Amino acid sequence: MPIEGEYEPSPEGWVRTQVAEYEESGGTSGTTLRDVPCVVLWTRGRSSGKVHKNPLMRVEHDGSWAVVASNGGAPAHPQWYRNLVAEPDVTLQDGPDVVDVHARVVEGDERVAWWARATDVWPDYDRYQERTDRQIPVVVLDPR
Repeated sequence: MPIEGEYEPSPEGWVRTQVAEYEESGGTSGTTLRDVPCVVLWTRGRSSGKVHKNPLMRVEHDGSWAVVASNGGAPAHPQWYRNLVAEPDVTLQDGPDVVDVHARVVEGDERVAWWARATDVWPDYDRYQERTDRQIPVVVLDPR
């Protein structure tokens, strides 16, 4: 069952617009960011308890997805990542499919493999990693 509760749209205009188009079309429009397929990740705010939705690059392999907490190479993790770590049972919309998933941060060889898949989809992740001293987290989303 998808995360339920009051939805709090992002303060970022482009995020609100992307999520609205994605959802209003049932996952048939708004499904790309700069011509690259994207998904919408639903998390619960760790302080507010409200539902947050973020469009992220679509990285899928063998029935699981990965999301990359790059924050464009900023020094801090994105808010959605902090929410996901606090409550790892989240929801993902991939096109018309809405899937309950469990998030887990990957390390070691598994992280290396998922990072390669992610940079195949969005090569800028390598540039983002060069911009920051933190290791950018890779989170695998497995269906529940």
